[in-house]
Amino acid sequence: MDQAAVLTAYDRQIRQSSDPGGPGARIERVDGVVRRVGANDDDWNGVLWSDLDATTADAAIAAQVAYFAALGREFEWKAYSHDLPHDLPERLRAAGLVPDSDEAMMVADVADLPQAPEPPEGVRLVPVTDEEGVRLMTAVHEAAFGTDGTALGRQVLRLVTEAPDTVAAVVAMAGDEPVSSARLELLPGTEFAGLWGGGTVEHWRGRGIYRSLIAYRARIAAERGVRYLQVDASDQSRPILARLGFTQLSTTTPYTFRPDGRSGAGA
Repeated sequence: MDQAAVLTAYDRQIRQSSDPGGPGARIERVDGVVRRVGANDDDWNGVLWSDLDATTADAAIAAQVAYFAALGREFEWKAYSHDLPHDLPERLRAAGLVPDSDEAMMVADVADLPQAPEPPEGVRLVPVTDEEGVRLMTAVHEAAFGTDGTALGRQVLRLVTEAPDTVAAVVAMAGDEPVSSARLELLPGTEFAGLWGGGTVEHWRGRGIYRSLIAYRARIAAERGVRYLQVDASDQSRPILARLGFTQLSTTTPYTFRPDGRSGAGA
């Protein structure tokens, strides 16, 4: 993999894309940034890309804060380690945005990924296509991450019902218990698809379910003609992904602004 070329392609095709990746959302280009404005209060709002320097960054950040504050919406600025200016993180914090944990931005060529691993005995993978599937997926999210999955559930339900060609969601079931879930988000017309939401409840971790969900989504990506899979990996998943063939191309940190002034991580 030509890492520099793939990173450039990702920035151009995904971060600068005109496709909002969801029904009702929109992409706007203003003040040197590309931002996504969600369809409603549950939807994700954020800055995907910026083309700034030391003379324009502070004004652009202030403009985004003012814009989303006027809407009364939380937003996330996804900053990457290769973004300019180099002190962008310090400028975001100075403007009141709160950083969450760093994540490794990792990419793999779909053709190089193992697509055979199956879940352990007693676990089956079930596609999420309706409200009941989303309910099970949300239950896994809340158990695995300890956070409220209500807004996420509404977002995924809109995708699977209104834009099913852009998402492939799956839940792993052990009998009647949902124990892991994940989704693949596709952006038609690009070479990339994203892996999101991979989580397993604690007492089922370490048994190979996460790897089977990677393989499941890699097979779908291959069938859809996707060339690269991308994931923002936590410290827990990064070594697993590296063993499977993913390469870290950058580091991404979400910086969140909440109009009510509360601190904490983004959605």
